[in-house]
Amino acid sequence: MSVLSRLSTSNDERAARLAGIALMLLSIFMFSFGDATGKFLVGTYSVGQLLVLRACAALLVLSPVIWRHRAQFLKLERPWLQLVRVILSTLEVAAFFLATVYLPLADVITYYLAGPIFVTALSALVLREQVGWRRWSAILIGFCGVLIALRPSAQTFSLPALIALGGSLSFAVLMLITRSLRATPDIVMASSQFVGTFLLGAVMAPFGWVTPTPGSLVLFAAAGLISVTALFCVNRSLKLAPASVVVPYQYSMIVWAVIFGFVVFGDVPHPATIAGAAIIIGAGLYIYLRERSLGRDEGAVNPPV
Repeated sequence: MSVLSRLSTSNDERAARLAGIALMLLSIFMFSFGDATGKFLVGTYSVGQLLVLRACAALLVLSPVIWRHRAQFLKLERPWLQLVRVILSTLEVAAFFLATVYLPLADVITYYLAGPIFVTALSALVLREQVGWRRWSAILIGFCGVLIALRPSAQTFSLPALIALGGSLSFAVLMLITRSLRATPDIVMASSQFVGTFLLGAVMAPFGWVTPTPGSLVLFAAAGLISVTALFCVNRSLKLAPASVVVPYQYSMIVWAVIFGFVVFGDVPHPATIAGAAIIIGAGLYIYLRERSLGRDEGAVNPPV
């Protein structure tokens, strides 16, 4: 290969990596914006309304792709495990938005950032995967970060915090199941999750229904569209650049959670939340880098859809 060819290949790879990083950062911004939009809406409307209208908009956008790949929905691997995955994904999204009714956005995101730590612990305890002392140490440190963020006391160890933590644990089990369903196409996984939230929302929405204003309908639709677009950006990012390059940028979601929380809702994050988030991110990144060195190059955080 000539020098010019090598330079051209190197430049192409660098451009692809930069594009992958840019798309990952854009996707995390959009996920965070969608989360803030959802928190704003559940201040007036029920979580059920948010789930059903948000999922409705997302499924309308996805419908052409679903129709094009409809044959893939008829050949699902392990259908019962697929059903469990949809149930867990539905519960964790509902828990996320229910928690945001009572808690600052940064607090809820902090608990969800612990997902990869929970995944590694569950991999060892449930799946009997080999986890060395280095990763167990990072797991314990990450749990300390969760406890610091929770600020456990009679006043602060509240039901909303437990709901957020329960959602985070459901999210971790969801990620664990997703690992074992690698052969399932992305469109099947994404659309089935939106179908699950639509069905749960349809059951919940009639209780305490508030007729949306035209402006609110636009926001409901925007929440669904943003989730779908962000999901496509994540997938495209991982195709353009190695996971080891783009995954660490997913932790920028805590930055946007703090910014949106302050600008939109006037929330000032508690120092314990910031300290806990920093510890969780550090532990999560260490676990990710350690797993990559062991040949398991997987995404550390998969934002909920």
